Amino acid sequence: MSESIVFEKLGTIWPEIVLALGACACLIAGLHPARAVRRLAPWCAGAALIVAALVAWPTRAAAPAVTGVGAFAPFVKIATALVGLVLLLLAVGVPEHLRTARAIESGEAAFEPSRLMGGEFYAFFLFSLMGVMLVAGAGDLVWLFLALELTSLPTYVMVTIGRDRLSAQESGVKYFFLGAMAAAVFLYGFALMYGAAGTTELEAIRAYAGADPSPLLVAGLLLAILGIAFKIAAVPMHFYAADVYQGTHVSVTTFLAFVPKTAGFVALALLLGTVGWPLPEPLLWLLGVMAVLTMTVGNTLGLLQQNVKRVLAYSSIAHSGYLLVGLAAGVTSDGAALENGIAAILFYLVAYGLATTASFAVLGCLESEGEEAQTYRDISGLHRHHPGLAAIMLVSMISLIGLPPLVGFLGKVYLFSAAIERGLVTLVVIGLLNSAVSAVYYLRIAGTCYFGDASKQVRALPVPARRVGAGVAAVAVVILGVAGGWLVEASWKAASPETDGGPTPVEQRGTPGVASR
Repeated sequence: MSESIVFEKLGTIWPEIVLALGACACLIAGLHPARAVRRLAPWCAGAALIVAALVAWPTRAAAPAVTGVGAFAPFVKIATALVGLVLLLLAVGVPEHLRTARAIESGEAAFEPSRLMGGEFYAFFLFSLMGVMLVAGAGDLVWLFLALELTSLPTYVMVTIGRDRLSAQESGVKYFFLGAMAAAVFLYGFALMYGAAGTTELEAIRAYAGADPSPLLVAGLLLAILGIAFKIAAVPMHFYAADVYQGTHVSVTTFLAFVPKTAGFVALALLLGTVGWPLPEPLLWLLGVMAVLTMTVGNTLGLLQQNVKRVLAYSSIAHSGYLLVGLAAGVTSDGAALENGIAAILFYLVAYGLATTASFAVLGCLESEGEEAQTYRDISGLHRHHPGLAAIMLVSMISLIGLPPLVGFLGKVYLFSAAIERGLVTLVVIGLLNSAVSAVYYLRIAGTCYFGDASKQVRALPVPARRVGAGVAAVAVVILGVAGGWLVEASWKAASPETDGGPTPVEQRGTPGVASR
């Protein structure tokens, strides 16, 4: 690789470099003997995210197309940094709370919080977000594998240290071993793709696939999809979600609900772009079956839960099912904005990330008998003492259902319009039915906040940053729902295929018969 190519590649990863420097600054600040310096760690993380978004902004229209799905890397990087800022507000105070709790249990009177773990927590936070950005810019299978693992590895530690409870340790171990198994599956899929095409470069694999991908390449993609299903908590790799979400701290739960899911769907878009849309029948059937099972299992099990964090965990699974519908629809060579499934995924990830962040943030602002709020009893009658938090929960629930005028409605219209354009009417009907089912448990959460009996044992935590994060997410959900046309256009431009005058895989291959069934 020539020196010019190296510098050209480095020029596309300045946002990631900024986050890496920010993570190092968090580590250094966390190890400083002065408490005032240690408390600068979250400020270092926030500054790094802001700078990363600003650095990524000038390249949003100049990034090269990757495997036929357009210049969406800058969009993903900017969205990741901005949503990451809201997630950071939820995480502020987590290390201090844990260290103080341990000090009280051990009888240490003069214990200084965050002495050993504050900086490390925020560094892991930034490294995982850095992994998402690297996934978005991946042009090689090796790069993509390393970026996916960089996204996941810090979360294994964050889950374990998120709460000073045995359940957190158990969740971390379960999450790690299942993640290792999933990584082996999709890595084997990458190996088959390399064996078929003789190269690890995605653009070269796309050229090799042409209009008629080989069975070995399709088999590799099938395994890769199954392995990455762990990242997005999709059936059949969804079993860990409820236990892990419940076991760790609510701020880490929120992080898991957005960051690995975003990395997984971005990676799947890149991989499927190597064969183009409409997809070969085996891939289309796999995605269709996974979408139906994922949204149905998630919503059905969500109905049966009494723990709100577990309900939202199964909600996260269900939303992965909706997103898989957009992935099956894919892109068209000349489709309008509402006919582009990959653009719909980019938009929906932002919409879902903000709404679910707002809901988890409300739980993070409350405490019941020394534990974070988790059950329906903990949020019962919330509006009587904390009307602002109840209103935020209501807004997030309405958006997650997909009702107008909030951004969740626009996201589902975007997804299902792209699927209808591709002829996936059956998937759209099943998705609408599942949305109706999900309304039962979403409205139960909102109704409990407004019509339940207030619990005297629940108190609001003195963590202003979480309240700010909850408010920012809720306001963004409302504003993007009413005036989110610019984000629709931005996502469409990010995911529109760029052609050089020659035929694309979309133009070369006819629609499989399954697409219209």
